[in-house]
Amino acid sequence: MLAAIEPDPRRTAFQALKAGMDLGSARAIVQPGERLLSTGFPELDRALGGGFPRGAIGTLEGGLSSGRTAIAAGLLAVATSRGLAAVVDDGSLYPPTLAAAGVRLDRLLVVAAATTLGIARAADILLRSRAFEVIVAPGAALKATVWSRLAGLAQKADALLVTLGPEARSELGYFASARVGCAIERVLWCNESGPFCELAGYDISARVLKHRRAAPGAIARLRVLSNGSGAVVRERLVGNRRLTAVAY
Repeated sequence: MLAAIEPDPRRTAFQALKAGMDLGSARAIVQPGERLLSTGFPELDRALGGGFPRGAIGTLEGGLSSGRTAIAAGLLAVATSRGLAAVVDDGSLYPPTLAAAGVRLDRLLVVAAATTLGIARAADILLRSRAFEVIVAPGAALKATVWSRLAGLAQKADALLVTLGPEARSELGYFASARVGCAIERVLWCNESGPFCELAGYDISARVLKHRRAAPGAIARLRVLSNGSGAVVRERLVGNRRLTAVAY
């Protein structure tokens, strides 16, 4: 007598999630004729020749606190303003910060994945669902065959898979259609110095490292502000102790 095979709980959970999505309406919101995706930063869009290409892999590269997450949040804000987006989270993203940047959390699927294999599987499943216009994931150290598969899935889904990491390895760098290097140029503070000084934002330098529509080397300088009170903001150049007051 054959024993009954217990269903895989992970497969059951994924099938329930997939069944609960109205994929037809999600795709209807996304306009398939749009080949470029806005970052939400006009200056960076100009440097990229209009934005990140759809149906491709893009990278946002730089160290921690380099501004790459702010640009990713801009992409997610644009995507969730008209459809669905997803994040493969290794614990480095904070949803309230994304919400403050304009991301609609009710249209954002967050998938936790802490290992290289988990990140690859999550990105694969999200792309194959064809439900998401933008998918943000860590720039894991995957083999060329895996990046090749993910690039093919992104093309079929007409989606952008954008990775965040310090620097794209050779495998990812080859399959990425657009690469942007990020660095913080200025840190902005409001109120007086001392215990009541608050972080107001920062200036980002975003350099186009690779793009099939734009020449590499173009630089966009972006200002990201979290202070909306109209208070005096002081700016500090990174690597320089000189402070300059800037009024808003």
